[in-house]
Amino acid sequence: MSLIAGSYEKFIWGFKLKPLKHSDDDGKTLSLTRLFSYPSHLAPISTVAAAGPVAASGGGDDTVHVYDLAAASSLGSLYHHSASVTALEFYTPPQLSFPRNLLSAAADGSLSIFDADPFVHLKTLWAHKKGSGVNSVSVHPSGKLALTVGRDECLGMINLLRGKRKFYCRLGKEATVVKFDSSGDKFFMIMGEKIGVHEAEDARLVWELENSKRVLCAASGEGGLLFSGGEDRNINAWDTKAGKVAYRIDDAHSFRVKGIVVLSRNTDSTETDDPYLVASASSDGVIRVWDVRMAMKEKPLPLAEANTKSRLTCLAGSSLKSLKRPRFVSEAEEDLAMEES
Repeated sequence: MSLIAGSYEKFIWGFKLKPLKHSDDDGKTLSLTRLFSYPSHLAPISTVAAAGPVAASGGGDDTVHVYDLAAASSLGSLYHHSASVTALEFYTPPQLSFPRNLLSAAADGSLSIFDADPFVHLKTLWAHKKGSGVNSVSVHPSGKLALTVGRDECLGMINLLRGKRKFYCRLGKEATVVKFDSSGDKFFMIMGEKIGVHEAEDARLVWELENSKRVLCAASGEGGLLFSGGEDRNINAWDTKAGKVAYRIDDAHSFRVKGIVVLSRNTDSTETDDPYLVASASSDGVIRVWDVRMAMKEKPLPLAEANTKSRLTCLAGSSLKSLKRPRFVSEAEEDLAMEES
């Protein structure tokens, strides 16, 4: 199980989550062992994504960097954007442990689609109006379509089979995050302090969840749970079936929560003997891992903690079950692949 975080100082941080043989004095039973840490970008990192043994980061230098988590090394860079990279998303078919595609979105409204085995650029299209940045992208579990939200206060739907924008509508307010739930039956959008839960079939609003302060990040869990974090420094677990908070971890961090990852989904639970793990990162550089079952009874203590001492901006997580190794191709091989397609 691994975590990857990006920072304002251009550093990328990789960690491996391992069990401790004996819990320490603070009750921690897991450790976050650093895999790598170095300035991988020439500008602040704004987004990270991870799937299986591969991870990616994007930032203000218009570049996507790809990493081999198993080898704790850099694989190379993708230079297909001419604006800051604002969102990344891997698509992994349910039956596979290695991603099939990588989607990257940029501040100019473009969306690039890559084959992830090996990394080959397939197509770039305009997901939003030119000059209107894409804030977030999410791929449906079927891999057939993706949703995007942008600075133009619009929601877009991309047909990934044809590589074309299929639907585009005005929301009336800018959404910063859009995500499908793990089943693909619903999706949610974050607008300031509110989280809208929608039916995927017809986009009907099911619930509007209201937080006390601005929500900055969210991740879908099992059983209809939605975990969110933001300026209130809490981790809230929303019951999307009942439309209310199921439980929360108050003051999970001392500063704003900038990233949250549910580690139990698509993760080998035997690696940590605990399938109820949620990781969070705050703007002061602290990453913590929690057992969310404890939050139902009392304020829990983190199972693991790492302090990067940097201004973290994003967080992603993955298991390392796949034995397959990610790889790049040369520019000549990429040109040949495009001609054959």
